[in-house]
Amino acid sequence: MEKQHLIKQFDTELNEIRANLLEMGGKVELMIYDALKALVARDSPLAERVIASDHEINRLEMEIDEKCLEVLARRQPAARDLRFLTLALKIVTDLERIGDQCCNIGKRVMELNEEPPLKPYIDLPRMARWAGVMVKEALDAFVSGDDELALKVCRDDQFVDDLNEQIQRELLTFMLEDVSTITRAIKINYISKCLERIADHATNVAEMVIFMVKGKDIRHTVV
Repeated sequence: MEKQHLIKQFDTELNEIRANLLEMGGKVELMIYDALKALVARDSPLAERVIASDHEINRLEMEIDEKCLEVLARRQPAARDLRFLTLALKIVTDLERIGDQCCNIGKRVMELNEEPPLKPYIDLPRMARWAGVMVKEALDAFVSGDDELALKVCRDDQFVDDLNEQIQRELLTFMLEDVSTITRAIKINYISKCLERIADHATNVAEMVIFMVKGKDIRHTVV
């Protein structure tokens, strides 16, 4: 009876960690969308809120880290549960870095909002939507142990990379044709690179899911 109680308590703790990871993931998804909304709508107060929300992401990272380490120390899990907890510790780091990238975007947005718009923003919002979906699907794959969904996330990263390259080429054209656009173009390029890095972090999570489920390390391989 006591053993069943301990197993049930352990399952509850693992479910709490899953829920906390999803909460953190939901918050960084919102940061991605709000950061680009602030850019398109020229909404500096929204950009400020994105920057401020990074503190909440940092808090969640510390709480989840502490919970994982506590469970590892007390339960001494094995096999799949051990992989889950050790990967959760890595995934929370990727989520925190996504929050950092959103914070960086917010800072550049506030600077850009002080100047005339360089061009209509079309591809950047597409990148943000795609990256946000990648983050969500990577976390869904982690929670459900869905290696097929994780593999999809890895493959989707190429679309974001292609958009980033397209934006860089376009911005280079602006700078070559009119030197007065250089400062704004550099800031927009920085935002594009931040979104590309967000997609990379989502891919990191997806690769870890595949390792957790399949025991196969696909990093640095063609998927």
